[in-house]
Amino acid sequence: MRRKFNEVADKKDIGAILLGSRIGRLATIGQDGYPYITPVNYVYLRGSIYFHCALQGEKLDNVQRDPKVCFAVDRPLAYLDTGYDASMSVCDVGQFYQSVVIRGRAEIIVDVTEKVEALNALMACHENDPGFAAITAATPAVARCAVVAVRIELLSAKANLAQKKSIADKEKIRTYLQQRGLPGDREAADLIG
Repeated sequence: MRRKFNEVADKKDIGAILLGSRIGRLATIGQDGYPYITPVNYVYLRGSIYFHCALQGEKLDNVQRDPKVCFAVDRPLAYLDTGYDASMSVCDVGQFYQSVVIRGRAEIIVDVTEKVEALNALMACHENDPGFAAITAATPAVARCAVVAVRIELLSAKANLAQKKSIADKEKIRTYLQQRGLPGDREAADLIG
């Protein structure tokens, strides 16, 4: 990683980024040799990324042909604009964010117990109703979808949370974001602190 000060190395922090995100991008290699990127709803469970998909399609064809994949998650937070300081140059404005890039192997899950566990974890992660009806092996949808696990082999994470700024500058940024109140501002201000 070129900018070491942006690196996130703590496994708990990386886990928090993966658990706090809902959509990731899966990159596979298409039959034509070009990368194919697909956004997917996912869940981070027991050290793997899980998603579900149709039983047929380009994504699944690519995974079956070559299981090597890349998976990326990014969490855009607040954008520091010239409202913070009108004298800022174009190089000083920018996005506060967190991101994780995973290289691994995709595995189509055939074990029904693991498939059901992953589907229930996906529902728990994405549903706003904690009382959703649990999925069982007998649930018809289990046979009508595929579940894929990305087994992580390499992982890197980074964030821009004003790491290079002085304590005084960080406090000024936090105050600006808290007062501005746009989506992502409060979370960025908390993380910068």
